[in-house]
Amino acid sequence: MPVSLPNRLDLSPIARRLQDHYSAFGHIPNLTLAEAGRFLTDCMALMFPHFADHKHQSGPELEARLMTLAGRLRFILCEVRPENCPRTDQIVSDFIEALPDIAEEIRLDAQAILDNDPAAASINEVILAYPGLRAVAAYRVAHRLVRHGVGEFPRLVAEFAHKETGVDINPTAEIGRSLFLDHGTGIVIGGTAVIGDNVKIYQGVTLGALRVRRSECAKKRHPTIEDNVTIYANATILGGETVVGRNSVIGGNVWLTKSLPADSVLMYKSGLQGFAEPDAESADHYSI
Repeated sequence: MPVSLPNRLDLSPIARRLQDHYSAFGHIPNLTLAEAGRFLTDCMALMFPHFADHKHQSGPELEARLMTLAGRLRFILCEVRPENCPRTDQIVSDFIEALPDIAEEIRLDAQAILDNDPAAASINEVILAYPGLRAVAAYRVAHRLVRHGVGEFPRLVAEFAHKETGVDINPTAEIGRSLFLDHGTGIVIGGTAVIGDNVKIYQGVTLGALRVRRSECAKKRHPTIEDNVTIYANATILGGETVVGRNSVIGGNVWLTKSLPADSVLMYKSGLQGFAEPDAESADHYSI
């Protein structure tokens, strides 16, 4: 059906103004969240045959898929940073060579879920069905790319996972081994957060910044969570100088902006505000 326009509508100046608007962005890469999703899906299918069309692939088949992934990544990197094309081949090689290591990291994350969630029947179920694992897997892939300074693409991978899982992990965060995200939904991990090994985080937890100022973007704005810490649902931990010591437990709904020593237990009790005196039985148990 023909489109009719008002007789006096002149489209030429509108188009010119839109072109002027586009020029303010400089180089705009020809990338989308869908492209990031395809790349992540290809990575997962190589690392875990659960996601591949053929579960038992021969060596030559895997080599062909690796070559396809390498070509896709090279195209993506040249789109994101055309000036980096001369060193793209080295970045692609480093990433492809790292895939077995990334797969092992993700397998340890899956094992952590299986070990800590009594509802998980098998590691295959965790890999196929747990959104927390998918979010961490996307982080592991994106973080590996971040190390090479490849521009916006790692954030697109993370945002694709955020859309799919409800978990928002900035790919610049530093996360150790065997991360357990239970349920996943609503978890936010900021870009300068540091998380140690064997940490357990439940739904709705935020590891965020005390201030949202552009001038402080180069500073450490998000907390440090040391090894073997458990953070229960809907806890909020803020600030770049906030450190939760190893082996500590943070109860549900806690709002924390100061550091805790190792082996602490911090719980929220309705009607109380601020730090109370340590419980009589243990000098490292606190209520707020």
